[in-house]
Amino acid sequence: MGSYKGFLSVTIENEQIRMVIVPSLGAKLVSLVYKPSGKEWLIDSGERPLRQPEYGSSFGEWDMSGWDECFPTINTCPWEMDKSMNLPDHGEIWSLPWTYRIEENEVICSVESQLLSYQFTRSISFYSGNKVRMNYRVVNKSDQPMPFLWVPHPQLAVTEPTRILLPESMSEMLCVYEGHRLKNGETYAWDDISFIYPKVTGDGRKFYYEGQVPVRWSGLYGQDSENFLIVSVPKEKVPYLGVWIDEGMFNDRVTCALEPSIGYYDSLDMAVSNGTAQTIPAHDSFEWYVDIDLGAGDWHDVIDKL
Repeated sequence: MGSYKGFLSVTIENEQIRMVIVPSLGAKLVSLVYKPSGKEWLIDSGERPLRQPEYGSSFGEWDMSGWDECFPTINTCPWEMDKSMNLPDHGEIWSLPWTYRIEENEVICSVESQLLSYQFTRSISFYSGNKVRMNYRVVNKSDQPMPFLWVPHPQLAVTEPTRILLPESMSEMLCVYEGHRLKNGETYAWDDISFIYPKVTGDGRKFYYEGQVPVRWSGLYGQDSENFLIVSVPKEKVPYLGVWIDEGMFNDRVTCALEPSIGYYDSLDMAVSNGTAQTIPAHDSFEWYVDIDLGAGDWHDVIDKL
């Protein structure tokens, strides 16, 4: 237990990795450090104050830091089971205080919806020395099926020339947020757009792999330091992938978010209409996980084992 910028925080660490969680801020991960190199992978709030968000407000009005969870939508949209209800921007749970408990070497955080009838739980533990496992479980407490979309939104720090790593089979990505230079709906060769720099340009862009991913991992690799981060998921449960790059369009520093996704893409109503939303039957649950591998040097050794 500790304090992070005035908020109660929980730290989980081993010899390789240290993570800090603030339960009251949507169980936000505010720090993810690879200890052998000292690499901090998450952007902090910088000069922006860290405050308790107002439920239903716009995500960009707040601290724009760390790792947040987007559920049951990203973009605001009507709730599928009652069109008179609107789901908030980036979903509900990033702005809500979560409960937490610590069991041996695991931190378990949960939150109940203010709008719907579900419980969202995320537990964090060390799968191995350099691998963190985040287990997710959503319980539908209602008498009707519950469609949803989920992505993590980790604002990963780009402090050096950085390559966004994707499997060779994912050679093209679809632009869905064009920023200043690209075009929505256009497909781009990944080799041409996968390198990012820490220079703030005021631009931003987002991509999705069209269709279900053939391989379950994505990552970042620092060209100078050789620090890497690899994110992997069970692709049968988390079959889509988005990549968000912000060069100062919304944040004050350059950041990249790797966003393995349940649903395609960004608004629940779109995912329902195109048949990619996941649905939990009444009084049932759905589970998935995210693994994070950290290291420095040859990242191929990690993906060879996935």
